[in-house]
Order: sequence, then structure tokens, then C-alpha cells
Amino acid sequence: MNNSSSSSKLNEPEPSSSSSSATTTTTSSSSSSNKKILNPPGWVHFVAGGLGGMCGAIVTAPFDLVKTRLQSSTYHADRSQIPRFTFSSSSSAIPTTSTTTTTAAPNRLFYHFIDTGRIIRDIHRLEGFQALFRGLGPTLVGAIPARAINFYVYGMGKEFYCRLISPTSDNSSTLVHICSAITAGIATSTATNPIWVVKTRLQLDVPSSNPPSRSTVRTAGAIAIDLPTRPSINSSILPQLPNSSNLSNRLLNPLGNSLQCISKIYRQEGIPGFYRGLSASYLGVTEGTIQWTLYEKFKRLGSHFIADQDNRQEGTWSTKMAAAGAAKLIATGITYPHEVVRTRMRQKPPPLPAKSKYVGLVSTFRVILAEEGLKAFYGGLSPHLLRVVPNAAVMYTVYEAALSISRSSF
Repeated sequence: MNNSSSSSKLNEPEPSSSSSSATTTTTSSSSSSNKKILNPPGWVHFVAGGLGGMCGAIVTAPFDLVKTRLQSSTYHADRSQIPRFTFSSSSSAIPTTSTTTTTAAPNRLFYHFIDTGRIIRDIHRLEGFQALFRGLGPTLVGAIPARAINFYVYGMGKEFYCRLISPTSDNSSTLVHICSAITAGIATSTATNPIWVVKTRLQLDVPSSNPPSRSTVRTAGAIAIDLPTRPSINSSILPQLPNSSNLSNRLLNPLGNSLQCISKIYRQEGIPGFYRGLSASYLGVTEGTIQWTLYEKFKRLGSHFIADQDNRQEGTWSTKMAAAGAAKLIATGITYPHEVVRTRMRQKPPPLPAKSKYVGLVSTFRVILAEEGLKAFYGGLSPHLLRVVPNAAVMYTVYEAALSISRSSF
């Protein structure tokens, strides 16, 4: 009995380090598998980013047009020559002209948001509905690869910098987010700057057959022309602008479609013409860095406030959308002046032999500050905010949705 008992004990498998290590290996492989699911492959980031950029650009295209025109110096260089239209007290149907100079608008941000809607209305009336989407073609050509590159580099950068900086922790470190955002911003700006130059030139082009709209002679915070707002007034009865042909030739010279614009830039300015404003774009990497870092922070903070597990998915999407909009709002408010400088550097240079005064980054800052004051650095801020905040909300929501679908599918 004792022998059989002892032999059975000898035959019983004992827990060994090998079995324990096998369990550990299984656990680690399982966790590794989960980690792979939580971190989609690079092409998913690329496709999701491009899809998000496309949706955001289409939804907010009219605001992008207004913002670009308000940032440019082209459309208010001759505002002192444009008469102000008013209604005489004797008649409410016939407008009269006066030679008054630009009238300052109320310096209130709320007014500028309302005024942005009026500018869009005037562009629609005087230039047609399609004018609201002028430059959308190059915008999509630029936004889709730009966002695809940005989200791809950022997503892959988080994994790379996580292994480099903190291999024992996850990729939620603030330093990892900052390094990834800087790398993504530099790569995106370098690759897509020629597309944005073409887009800016097309948006600053207005057909000479149409009368200039309020947006072409308006700065943020100042009104150079006050068109009648009554719908019964026909714009054909308005007096003609003085020297309208010269003004049209000088300010409203059409660039044609995207291919013609590319050809014209290449013939007149060469390859360097496609990289005008690149230094300002590199300065704009700061905005992307702030935006990505704040988005990750806000998204993490928002998830902590979701207590009801039944509504967790709905709360998660709303939290991500709010986080994206809030991050973009703060980042834009801090770094907006570089947008104005970049637009000035990208706009069409004057005809020869004149030289553009917007050449270098620092010199452009100085010229704008000396000639137009500090307020000029916030020209077009209201339509810009109306565009980029919902754009970011749509773009990041589509991006996160695409990542979520990929996690459940692969």
C-alpha cells in the first residue's frame, strides 16, 4: 500500500516553473493580442484620417472661403477708393454714394460671428452658390492626404515614441503626444504646402464679370462697403465703382481652374512659388501640437466622467466630439496670427517690376504690424472659428469611428 501510494505520488504532476511560465506566456500573449487590437495598423490610421478630413472640409467649405478672403490684404488694399452706399432720407429705394472712408465696425466678437453670415449671404447673392465652394477642389486634394498623413504619422509616432521614451508604460504619456504631434505636423506641412498655395490663390480669385461682394472689401472689424440689405433692391441700380476696370484688372484677375493655376504659378514663380508660406506652416506645427495634446487630455478626462455603463458608447462619442472641438478652439486662439501671416505669404505677388512685401516670416510679421496694427493678425478669426471647430469635431469623430470599426473587424 505504501509503495503504491508513494508511486502514485511520484506519478502525480507537480506544479513546475515551466507550467507557470506557460501560464505567464499565455497571459502575456493574450494581453499582447489585446494590445494589437487596441492599436490598429498604420493603413487604418491613414484611411481614417483621410476620410475624416474629407468630411470636415466639405461641411465647412464656405467658412474657409470667407476666412481666406478676410485674411488676405488683396481685398482691402483699395477700400479707400470704394464708395459707401447709403439710403437718402427722401427715398428708400435709391441708394446714394459718399466718399467716406472705412467705417469701424463694433469691436465685438459676437458681431463678427453674425457678420460672417452676412458675408456668406452676399457671396451667394453676388457670385452665386458655387462661389461658396470656391477652392474646394484643391482643399479636398489637400485635406485628404494632409489628414491621412497627419493621423498616420501621429498614430505610428505614438507607438515609436512610446517604445523610445517610456517602454514600460502605455502610449498615453504627454511627452509621447507632444513628440508625435510635432513629427506629424512637420511631415504634413512639407508634403502638402504646394496644394495649400494653389487653394489660397483660387480662393482669392473672384470672376471679374461679377461685382465685388462685401467679403472682398472687408476686414475683420471694419466695413468698407455697406450694401443695402433689403431684398427688393436690385444690385444693378447701384452706382458703378470709380475706376472699376482698373480695380478689376488689378484685384480680380482670375486664375482659372486648379491646373491653370498650377501652370501659372510654375511659369511665373517657379518651384519656390509652391512653397511660399512654408516657414509659417512650420510655425503652425505649434497649433497641431497643442490640439493633439489637449484632445488626448480632454478625451481621457471625459471618459472618467462616464459612470453609466449602459450609455457608455453614446457618452464616449459625445465626449470625443466635445474634446476635439474644445482642443481646436483653444489651440486656434493661441496660434491664430500665424494663419494670417501664412495667407499673406501665399497670396499672389504683385505684377513685375513690383516686388511682394510679404517675403520672409519675420518681415511679414513686421509689415502687417506696422501697416495695419495688431488687430490685423486676427482678421477672419470669426469665420475661421466657425470652420475649424466643427471641422475638428467632425474629423475626429469620423476618425475615431473608423478606428472603432477596424478594431471590431480585424
